[in-house]
Amino acid sequence: MLIALSGFVFLTSCEDNNKSKKVNEKDLQEKREKQRTDSILNSVKIPSGGKEMDIDIRSIETIEQKDLKAFLEKYGKENPEDKAIIYTRFGAIHVQLFNDTPLHRANFIRLAKMGYFETTFFHRIAENFVVQGGNSDNVATQKVRSKVGDYLIPSESDAGHLHNYGAFSAAKYSEQNISKASSPFEFFIVQDKNGAHHLDKKHTVFGKVTQGMDVVNEMAKVETDQSEWPKKNIMIDSIVVN
Repeated sequence: MLIALSGFVFLTSCEDNNKSKKVNEKDLQEKREKQRTDSILNSVKIPSGGKEMDIDIRSIETIEQKDLKAFLEKYGKENPEDKAIIYTRFGAIHVQLFNDTPLHRANFIRLAKMGYFETTFFHRIAENFVVQGGNSDNVATQKVRSKVGDYLIPSESDAGHLHNYGAFSAAKYSEQNISKASSPFEFFIVQDKNGAHHLDKKHTVFGKVTQGMDVVNEMAKVETDQSEWPKKNIMIDSIVVN
């Protein structure tokens, strides 16, 4: 009887240890996911110096937040393109933009047509997670941002698109981490083959890569500094929309 009881206590102890181990692993995974979420938020930076580039900002219309929704809805109707090709030194990335995230689609098309992205890089590389573009340390980048306007795009995450492999999603400012509103300037592509589903409903997925994930995967291998900025700039040579 005593031996049986001892065996029961031993088995119960093992079971408790296993439960504890599973709980600890779950906590660690949740912490890792939170860090990755925060790193996307905090990676949106406003450039303040760097190389000058030629860009004519006189024709750019500045938008205020109160006028944003009506402006983008009108712009979206007048500019129905829903495909984009992003050219880099690694090759071309083809993106299908979703029509059920109309504000994000219209905003991206507008920035592409005005040439904003040609002043920027894929400025953040987090291998097996995401590659992020739409920023640089070029003076021209800040000039265009200032002229375009200081606004946030309302979340369209209710469209239900998930952060699967190849998802094309909008970054957010760190000070806006309570809100789901997006930065108008920066996007990221999910490079993790398992997806980045801890970001679902927190960021707006407004497109997907239909061709060129091999380009994204090669890009993800470059050497970066501690802030995940590539040591050799990955310029966005151009973005063509159609």
